Amino acid sequence: MSQHYEVFYSLEKTIRSLVNDTIQAADGDDWWNGTRVPSRVKQDADGRLQKEIDSAVTVRSTSPLDFTTFGELGEIIKSNWDLFGSIFSSPKAVERVMANLNTLRGPIAHCSPLAEDEVVRLRLSVRDWFRLME
Repeated sequence: MSQHYEVFYSLEKTIRSLVNDTIQAADGDDWWNGTRVPSRVKQDADGRLQKEIDSAVTVRSTSPLDFTTFGELGEIIKSNWDLFGSIFSSPKAVERVMANLNTLRGPIAHCSPLAEDEVVRLRLSVRDWFRLME
C-alpha cells in the first residue's frame, strides 16, 4: 500500500507545482487572487483552508492551491487553456485523467488496500497523465 501512496503523493505534488508554476509565470506570485481561478473553485478551496485554520490544528499549507481537489485542479487547467494548451493534448483528456485520479485518491489517501484492478488503473492513470504532455 505504501508504494501506491508514494506514487500518488509524488504525482499530486507534481501536478500542483505544474499548475502553480505555469500560472505564476504568466501572472506573478499573486495569481490566485486574480481571474485565473474559477470563483467556485476559489471559494471552496479558501473555505477548506479556513476550516483547517478554525480547527486549531497546524495548517498543512498556506497556499489555497493545496486545498483544491483533483477535479478543481482540472477546472483550473481547463479554464486557463491559453496557458496549458501548449502543455497538454486535450482539455477533455485532462478532465478524464483527473477524474480517474480523483476516484483512486480516496482509497489511497485513507489507507485502504487497492484491489489488483485498481493498482493497474493507478499505473495506467499515471501513464495517461504523462502521455497528455507528449
